[in-house]
Amino acid sequence: MAAAEWWDVTDADGVPTGATFERGAPGWPPTGGFHVVATVCVRRDDGMLLLTQRSATKDCPLDWEFPGGSVLAGETSIEGAARELREETGIAVSAESMAFVGRFAEENALIDLYVAPAASDVEVEVDPVEVASAEWLTVDEVEARWRGGLMAPPWEARLDALWAPLRTVLAGR
Repeated sequence: MAAAEWWDVTDADGVPTGATFERGAPGWPPTGGFHVVATVCVRRDDGMLLLTQRSATKDCPLDWEFPGGSVLAGETSIEGAARELREETGIAVSAESMAFVGRFAEENALIDLYVAPAASDVEVEVDPVEVASAEWLTVDEVEARWRGGLMAPPWEARLDALWAPLRTVLAGR
């Protein structure tokens, strides 16, 4: 049996309230409560970006997304981003190497997007419980997947808000 996953409850600005919540427990979200979800756009030295395909057993089965997941209680957003990337893809990056792109507020979650660098020969080892497959794509190919409706539905609004800042961060790296 998997260990319980605990989240810090935050306010709408991402500031922890001091309360924690067990994922899946009844009562989520507490009134006015949010939790932080950290996601990562991995950019190889050759400019290719990593998309992962959700496992067939998860919500939004076989849809595409940037790797990521809920930040655990006691973690910072950037620490959670590095952990989720490592768990889902086997790619290890330091928090210091990542660049913050922006935050998108959903109903009770704050979605943080980062860009992380990787070598051109980095190997991806997906966790099959979380990820069905992974692909390296150009920026234009990622945009085509998004605009073509092939990304997990939550990513449509996220990328509507974060695409321009993502392109800016990618251009600066």
